[in-house]
Amino acid sequence: MSVAEAPDHSRDSKEPRFGFWRRSYAMVVKEFIQLRRDRVSFAMIVMIPVMQLLLFGFAINTTPRNLPTAVLLQEDSDLARSILKALENTAYFRFTREVHDVAEFDNLLLSGKVLFGVEIPRGFERAVRRGDHPALLVAADATDPVAAGSAMSALNMVVQTALQHDLHIGDPSSPPFEIRTHARYNPAASSRLNIVPGLVGTILTMTMLIFTALSVTRETERGTMESLLSMPITPVEVMLGKILPYVLVGFIQAILIIGIGVLLFGVPVNGSLTLLALLSTLFITTNLAIGYTFSTIAQNQLQAMQMSIMFFLPSILLSGFMFPFAGMPVWAQYIGEGLPLTHYLRIVRAIMLKGATLPNLQYDAIALLALMLLAMTIAVLRFRRTLD
Repeated sequence: MSVAEAPDHSRDSKEPRFGFWRRSYAMVVKEFIQLRRDRVSFAMIVMIPVMQLLLFGFAINTTPRNLPTAVLLQEDSDLARSILKALENTAYFRFTREVHDVAEFDNLLLSGKVLFGVEIPRGFERAVRRGDHPALLVAADATDPVAAGSAMSALNMVVQTALQHDLHIGDPSSPPFEIRTHARYNPAASSRLNIVPGLVGTILTMTMLIFTALSVTRETERGTMESLLSMPITPVEVMLGKILPYVLVGFIQAILIIGIGVLLFGVPVNGSLTLLALLSTLFITTNLAIGYTFSTIAQNQLQAMQMSIMFFLPSILLSGFMFPFAGMPVWAQYIGEGLPLTHYLRIVRAIMLKGATLPNLQYDAIALLALMLLAMTIAVLRFRRTLD
């Protein structure tokens, strides 16, 4: 063996004892120090499991109770009041509105302000006493079959049993009156009629947040931010330049999703396509503004992505996409009202399934506009601070 081919044991002989473990320990310490400095990542480690536990443990309810209900009471009698009390005793119905005509009754269901409507006709008590078996109407907003199904299935058994126990009228084998249920907007209780319109908002939320959340941080990491800041351009102009191109991208996505939903899944579009397009554009812009706000706060693209995930998780859980919104506790509903997806789900389902108009959707449209302006204001102010 030549000298050149001889193995070099000099490095092995100089290797300190336990050198491998010391170097590995140093790398572990380094990673912990870096993790401590990266506050966003550390918050994700702590907050995501806590958030999931709280949301799934307290906010999520697949058998919703105390659902908002309107009543059209055409006669004020003891029997009518007993019926309403019996309905409330089921724990499924909570009477929040008393209307005076059928038009107001229908408008509340159309706008989504109530999920059920109970109509007690004139002469109802006298017809019951005479044994005429009159009909009591219960109309349900069945766009969400999960929210409406349990309450409707409990009507006949619970209500009539309670009435016969309290009022001692009729024979248990022959109910003193008939309950006619009318499942509106989705009488077949098809889940895809509820899920497919909801996917429009869910997919747009995820993609729009990510697109703009990476915009400013990408400029910083590529080193092009200095050139951008040296230009005679205001923070508002920077924001609009970052957002407007993706409005078109989001609009194309919405057309694609809705088109597939209509052609492949048979989801109807009973309302105005123009109104749906306008409010979808508002929703897209709102999410882009929120994503842009994240990009002005985050220091790198990883943090921007983590912020987007932290926002998307409660959006999908508290908006009413996966679980009935009305069945959540009050504190969870307050949080949900601050999420753009909550309002857009009501809008897209109301337009596509109910044929709702702008007056029916006024509250949710104004809420989206307010959230958009709030996010843009924070983004501009935050961007100004990054200039200093």
